[in-house]
Amino acid sequence: MFASLPVTSLRAFEAAARLRSFKLAAAELSVTPTAVSHQIKALERHAGVALFDRVPQGVRLTDSGARLFASTHGAFLDIAQTLDALRPASAAGALTLSTTHSFAALWLVPRLGRFHQAYPQYQLRLSTQAEVIDLLQDASVDVAIRYSSRRYPALYAACALQESFGVYGAPALVAQARRAGRAKPALVTVHWRDSALYEEGWRQWCDAAGLPGWRKPASVHAYTEEHYALQAAIAGQGLVLASSVMVSDSIKAGTLVPLRPQVSVAGSAYTALCAPGRERHPPVKAFLAWLRREFKE
Repeated sequence: MFASLPVTSLRAFEAAARLRSFKLAAAELSVTPTAVSHQIKALERHAGVALFDRVPQGVRLTDSGARLFASTHGAFLDIAQTLDALRPASAAGALTLSTTHSFAALWLVPRLGRFHQAYPQYQLRLSTQAEVIDLLQDASVDVAIRYSSRRYPALYAACALQESFGVYGAPALVAQARRAGRAKPALVTVHWRDSALYEEGWRQWCDAAGLPGWRKPASVHAYTEEHYALQAAIAGQGLVLASSVMVSDSIKAGTLVPLRPQVSVAGSAYTALCAPGRERHPPVKAFLAWLRREFKE
C-alpha cells in the first residue's frame, strides 16, 4: 500500500520546508545540501508540481508545497509522538510550555494547580523568556502562549485571551487620586521592548479620561517587567497602566482597583500556539482543553 511512497524524499522535504533552507535541512539530516536538493527534485517529479520557489533569501513553499508540508509534518509528528508513547519513559506524559515571565507569574502559575489536579498523569515544564520561539524549528517546545496582534497561519492557534488596558492602583492611592481630580499623581511604568507602544497606551488612556496633563506626571517609577510594576503599584508607589489579564487576580484580591473603570484602551491577545499536528498529542490536547476553559472564565 505504501511501497511507492518516497519516504526519504518526504523526510528531506519536511526538514527543508520547516527550516526554510536546504542547507539547514542538510545539517539536521547529516547529509549534504546537494543531497537534499536531489531528494526535493525527485519528490517534485513524483508529485508533478513544484514544491519550492527559489528566492534570493533561500527557498519559499509554493501553494502545493504548503499543502504537502502540513500533511507530512503532521504525519511525522504523529509517528514521533507514538514512538515516544511506546517508550517506557515519563517523557510521553510531559509537555513543555513557553511564555513570558509576566504572563507566567501573574496569570498562568496561580492557575496551574487546577491543571495538575485535573490531569495528574501529565507533567508540565514551564519555560519563560522574552524571545519568540520558532515552534516549527524547535521541537523541544510543545506550546507557546504569545502576546501579539499578529496571526500565525503556519501554526495551530488553539485559543486566545483578549485584554484591555486601564489604570490601576492600591485602594488608598486610587481614593486619593480621585479626590485630587486633575492633580498629577506618581505613575509606575514598564520599559517594554517597544516603549513607544506603552507610551501610546498612556496617551490614549489620558485622552479618553480627559487628563492629557498626566502624560507629564509628577514622578515616574520605571520597571523592566510587568509583574515588578504591579507589585510596585500594590505597594502604593504610583498608578500603573496595566493589562486587564495581568491585574485580574489582584483585582479579585482587592490589592488593586481601577481608577476609572469606564475608561479602557484596547489591547491585543494572549494566544496559545503549537506546530500543526502537535495539538493531537495527549498531554498537549489535555493542556489546551484546560486552557480553553480557563480563558473563558
